[in-house]
Amino acid sequence: MNESPPDPATSHVAEAPPAPPRRSDATRGAIIAAARERFAADGYERATIRAIAKDARIDPSMVMRYYGNKEGLFAAACAIDLRLPDLTAVPREDVGRALVTHFLDVWEKDEVLTAMLRVGITNAAGAERMQGIFKDQLLPVARRVCPDPADAPARAGLCASQILGVALTRYVLRFPPVVALSGEELADWAGPTVQRYLTAERP
Repeated sequence: MNESPPDPATSHVAEAPPAPPRRSDATRGAIIAAARERFAADGYERATIRAIAKDARIDPSMVMRYYGNKEGLFAAACAIDLRLPDLTAVPREDVGRALVTHFLDVWEKDEVLTAMLRVGITNAAGAERMQGIFKDQLLPVARRVCPDPADAPARAGLCASQILGVALTRYVLRFPPVVALSGEELADWAGPTVQRYLTAERP
């Protein structure tokens, strides 16, 4: 029985290497990384497109080309996905500890949230952006597990106060006793507090 030869077009497609990342993607990444550092160091008002472009080692016109103006760049730099895990499989009484563990893992591996926390402390636009991030991503978690969904905004806000407080003292102010704690110890201390904010009866 004669077998037909392989189709050259099909073989070529199957063996083709993945396309390399576009240069524009690398440029955007460099701009966003430089913008986050500059906004964190100088605040929104003092940070300039020229300084950010210099940090990214590109011409300022490229920043304007991709983001239009400083406001557009700031919005893009603050577009943060907290990457919250799927907590539907986590027992209700363990959600607090799971959240603390997740946030510590994110902060330890990625300095973006720390940079944005610095911006939020010193700048109203940064604070508003951080508020939006936690409202959009943490509030749905509170709604799913709290006894009364009407209390979810307050409970989510209290959870954020605990989580951001830990981040502020550990990664920004760097209080030695907090820095010295392991992630496991921090989860042991802060997890029950976050859990209480989420699921305890209203005071």
